[in-house]
Amino acid sequence: MNKDLTVGKPETVLWNFCLPLFGSVIFQQMYNIADSLVAGKFIGENALAAVGNSYEITLIFIAFAFGCNMGCSVIVSQLFGAHEYGRLKTAVSTACIFSAVCCFVLMCVGIYGCSPLLRLIQTPEEVFSDSKLYLDIYVWGLPFVFFYNIATGIFSALGDSKTPFYFLAVSSVSNIAVDILFVKVFDMGVAGVAWATFLCQGISCVLVVIAVWRRLKKIEVQGKVSLFSGGILKKIMVIAIPSILQQSFISVGNILIQSVINGFGASVMAGYSAAVKLNNMVITSFTTIGNGISNFTAQNFGANEIQRIKKGFRAGIKLVWCLCVPFCIVYIFFGKYLLLLFMEENAAPALLTGRQFLWILSPFYFVVSVKLVADGILRGISSMRQFMIATFTDLLLRVVLAFILSDQTKSAVGIWCAWPVGWTVAMFISVFFYHRNMNKYRLVNEK
Repeated sequence: MNKDLTVGKPETVLWNFCLPLFGSVIFQQMYNIADSLVAGKFIGENALAAVGNSYEITLIFIAFAFGCNMGCSVIVSQLFGAHEYGRLKTAVSTACIFSAVCCFVLMCVGIYGCSPLLRLIQTPEEVFSDSKLYLDIYVWGLPFVFFYNIATGIFSALGDSKTPFYFLAVSSVSNIAVDILFVKVFDMGVAGVAWATFLCQGISCVLVVIAVWRRLKKIEVQGKVSLFSGGILKKIMVIAIPSILQQSFISVGNILIQSVINGFGASVMAGYSAAVKLNNMVITSFTTIGNGISNFTAQNFGANEIQRIKKGFRAGIKLVWCLCVPFCIVYIFFGKYLLLLFMEENAAPALLTGRQFLWILSPFYFVVSVKLVADGILRGISSMRQFMIATFTDLLLRVVLAFILSDQTKSAVGIWCAWPVGWTVAMFISVFFYHRNMNKYRLVNEK
């Protein structure tokens, strides 16, 4: 059901809209967590390291899909808030064409470029072949990744966060079952993990695309709708390209950090692979809520409801901090038991690595969550230059400090300490830009 986010109490509207998005991200993370869990438990430590190693490269591909999602979602949200339904449909078809081109180019890059990337990040020989196998299969499923993201972005733009949640919940649970079937029963190894993800993402993509097509058909418009618009494409790209660059550079930064981690051996790689999955569940949860805040902001920005955006910011902070508390408690005091889902208890060095990672990062979830809420508003009002300044500051600090601190401490602990510094500095930058923009639009409305 389509939902107008410009009416109703902002806090209630935002929480009702974002909570299904949070549920969606939990199930989305189950894809990657299931892959690592099955690989670590049923194949071995090297398989866990291989899947984790490949994951950093897959994030580059996901970055492009995410950028297309945000470009489409923000512009469609603004048009929906302004009740320009004909241009809304044109924006959807334009975004699909743009995404198809991006997907084709990335598939070509992936087919020929994964091996050099694995060499570039100094992948150990004992995990190289499994890492390459996983990536080779993953690349052929990129169309599913792209069009699933476009479809869910459209649903979010229309104020419907529940429908994508239902599709993703079924798909993610199915992925776990198929993972175990292919690896445990059919003994397919790492290939089974990759094919399970390919199959479940494909089915989910087809179903959600059909659902969004039916939803759009119900929106009545006057006159003929153009299939493509250069002007709308430009607006989509203003959002999409910075979002792609943001996620891509974060992925590149993570690959550089992964190269440092790889120098400490397979046990540290395995511990990091497990712990970073748990960390990514939290960060992706905050990011997805930030995306929901972008949709809320974009609809209200299109309707010129600036005061509602400010109330949305405060409500967003309350929401993410409510999530921070349980995550911090669980990761600090019970992180060991979560890590044991991915590895055996006798893998002591890997287990210690994962626990140290979670101990250092989890208290700073209260900091990075504020940044991601402010980023969501900056993206919703199309203030992408400021959004990128904050993001690249975080990335640059984390990468540079990871190299420096790991060298100084001669241990992976130095790498983990780089995260909180980058998050804290970037948070202050994002919040500063948020307040500056809100003051600017308030003064414009008062004239």
